[in-house]
Amino acid sequence: MASKNQIHVGSVPIGGGAPVAVQTMTKTETADIAATLAQIRRVAEAGADLVRCAVPRDEDAQALRTIVRESPIPVVADIHYNHTLALKALDAGAHCIRLNPGNIGGPDKVAEVAARAKQLGTPLRIGVNSGSLPKHLRELEYENPVEALVTATVEFVELMERLDFTNFKVSMKSTSVPDTIASNRMLSARIPYPLHLGVTEAGTKWSGSLKSAVGLGTLLADGIGDTIRISLSTFQAEEEIKVGWEILKALKLRRRGPVLIACPTCGRLQFDMDTVVAEVEQRLEAYEEAIEVSVLGCGVNGIGEARHADFGIAGAKDMGVIYAKGELIRKVPTARLVDELFAEIDKYYASGKTVARDAARVAEAAQWLAENEDDTAVTPERLGALEKQAAKREAESPVAGRRFTRV
Repeated sequence: MASKNQIHVGSVPIGGGAPVAVQTMTKTETADIAATLAQIRRVAEAGADLVRCAVPRDEDAQALRTIVRESPIPVVADIHYNHTLALKALDAGAHCIRLNPGNIGGPDKVAEVAARAKQLGTPLRIGVNSGSLPKHLRELEYENPVEALVTATVEFVELMERLDFTNFKVSMKSTSVPDTIASNRMLSARIPYPLHLGVTEAGTKWSGSLKSAVGLGTLLADGIGDTIRISLSTFQAEEEIKVGWEILKALKLRRRGPVLIACPTCGRLQFDMDTVVAEVEQRLEAYEEAIEVSVLGCGVNGIGEARHADFGIAGAKDMGVIYAKGELIRKVPTARLVDELFAEIDKYYASGKTVARDAARVAEAAQWLAENEDDTAVTPERLGALEKQAAKREAESPVAGRRFTRV
């Protein structure tokens, strides 16, 4: 279920029906202000709503004053072991403080941080990790890791409520995808606070992206989760943002930038689909609008499916066709498909989002299509037509027009 409560991290609403926020963590030493701000600006450009910075030393807390002031997006201070650093980060103006109940030092120290945060109106993030659970739950962690995660989190939530502090969000992460899914499902039914999702220490850009997509995608599809972070082993924090956005776009939870649809290729392919898709994807990075572009590799299902995107191309050995808003525009040589596709996209925006069609070119493309499309392929259009025919037959009564008399 969706989180009932809502908090604000800077100007970004979290929970309570707000759009799912995407965040990452800087890979720099926070005390290196120039490098940290440079990376923050890159992730902000990539679409980050929030950014978290590690604060393990006094000089990092001091650097936050400048970083918070100059950052284009809200800054979360990540604190472990030393609660005094949390107090310093609060005074430095951090928009949110992340605490780990497993290592922050006990209820009294949490109370100090909560009191100062309440005074400043700053939210906290309770961050529970499978690798740093409180000592009294270590045995339970081996027996039932999901129950251990939820227990640790609920205990800390109850502590915050006893401290009369409710301006917080919760994260509960595991390296295990099934445990992440099960624990967050269980927790979401028990607390009203916003949930931050992540598969901790997910791995490389390849494997970590897949694990995160499975774990976070499953929860988000269930309506669970208010903000996400993709934890990848990369020094390019913007890569985490890109993956996070692709997950949200795949679930149609948020829209940002183009969506690329491309067929997986098969033995019917007659042109260099791999190169074409790579070039289209690269060139789409220059566009900010949330347009949908399809690249299909043959005339079986591809030509029909190209009609369902804002713009689409479907190719054959020597010739292909371009679609816009579901209708044919023209045919072009396969070697020029990509250039002509982007020429049509640019004309569309230059004309105020209208599609110009030349009747002669459309007719020429339609004729080529009729000669090359597989008449036996079950395209979406043909499937719809078959369904309409079946419905019409079912509606026809075999006794229509007859008169019956009860004897």
